[in-house]
Amino acid sequence: KKIKKEGKLQFQCVGLKFFNVYGNNERHKKKQMSIISYLAPLINNNNEIKLFKSHNKKYKDGEQKRDFIHVSDCISVILWFYKNKKISGLFNVGTSKASTFLDTTKILFKQLNKKEKINFIDTPKNIRKHYQYFTEASINKLKKNGYKKKFKDLENGIKLFVKENKD
Repeated sequence: KKIKKEGKLQFQCVGLKFFNVYGNNERHKKKQMSIISYLAPLINNNNEIKLFKSHNKKYKDGEQKRDFIHVSDCISVILWFYKNKKISGLFNVGTSKASTFLDTTKILFKQLNKKEKINFIDTPKNIRKHYQYFTEASINKLKKNGYKKKFKDLENGIKLFVKENKD
């Protein structure tokens, strides 16, 4: 089979690496749902939120960082590729701005109009060795290929999440 024509693929082939996606309807993912979806009902029920202590001297408790991206931004990227069929490759999908678990939790408390109750617990020993303290997408390749739409910052993304999840 001929895969290439004049050095170009005859079909689009795109691989997307999604960073920490959050949004509406995550309950079916159970333990794999985003921390935002996991914490929201706990905060709504006035529970104390327990975040992992840091076991890495470079990070304070709660300052572990993740690149959180709202699912609607992920959908925008997918639709953009659908409309731009000549672009192929592997691409990161994230905001390229990591946020701490502590800041994320505080934004959730604020958006849900609840009093902050945060405590720190030891990270379970069985995951400490492999625990990631920092993830952040480099989206330079996505931008170089023409994706121009801005992603929601965490506060606006959580505001939308809370609005979508009102009972």
